[in-house]
Amino acid sequence: MKTEKGITWHPTEKITAAGRKTVTDALAAEEPLEIRLAFWQGKEIVQRNLAVTMRTPGNDVDLAFGFLLSEGIIRQKNDVVKAEYLPHKSKLSQENRLLIGLARHVDFAFEKLERHFYTSSSCGVCGKSSVEAIGLQHDFDLGDNSLKISEKTVRTLPEKLRSAQRLFEATGGIHAAGLFDAAGNLLLLREDVGRHNAVDKVIGAALQMDDLALENCILQVSGRTSFELVQKTLAAGIPVLSAVGAPSGLAAALATESGLTLLGFVNARRFNVYAGKERIL
Repeated sequence: MKTEKGITWHPTEKITAAGRKTVTDALAAEEPLEIRLAFWQGKEIVQRNLAVTMRTPGNDVDLAFGFLLSEGIIRQKNDVVKAEYLPHKSKLSQENRLLIGLARHVDFAFEKLERHFYTSSSCGVCGKSSVEAIGLQHDFDLGDNSLKISEKTVRTLPEKLRSAQRLFEATGGIHAAGLFDAAGNLLLLREDVGRHNAVDKVIGAALQMDDLALENCILQVSGRTSFELVQKTLAAGIPVLSAVGAPSGLAAALATESGLTLLGFVNARRFNVYAGKERIL
């Protein structure tokens, strides 16, 4: 197998009514990423392993920024002073251990993080140590956000997202998250084999851009909406979350409680509004 640019090339036997043939098929790459933190503890810098996630290689720094933001560890770009890969002995890519150095002003107690951070590509909360640890304290109140988006624009978002997905076009097996403005213009897109990783990547990329205000954006995702995707959207201060699939009951409840506009089953013909209908014109 050969892996490059998020794609793994794998020998495959294709069987049809006309017969069978051996081809080299393009599959979405999936490898572990270990995120390690370097942070100040008193007068010393210490390092700790924070998380291991199964992800599609690429845009790993974006993923780390988005993950740290959604967990309340960082709030802004200058909370991070260093991001570099660490060497290791794995037979996989040498870019599977990422060290994130936090600025001295970042104040948090590592030992109080109530999570054992192992996340798979399909579930972002598998590693949480208790139900209470799932809740996230954030500083954003979306109730006063005045963003509006038309019904017509909403219906165009999934196809615009889909048409910009390079890895999906090649593999047919990868998720995407895209940030749009109120006019339906695609601002930023990231892909990953994991839904929550795609969201972390696009939010993390936006956090590093000085000219992209997340409070003026719509987040469009390619799959269903879980509680954690709502949680990440809220942590970033994004007022509208749109999905081609359904939300969970807990996701809809959190969106309603937090003032988030939550849309589901969005396509060119129709969509459902589960919370925040006042933002839809």
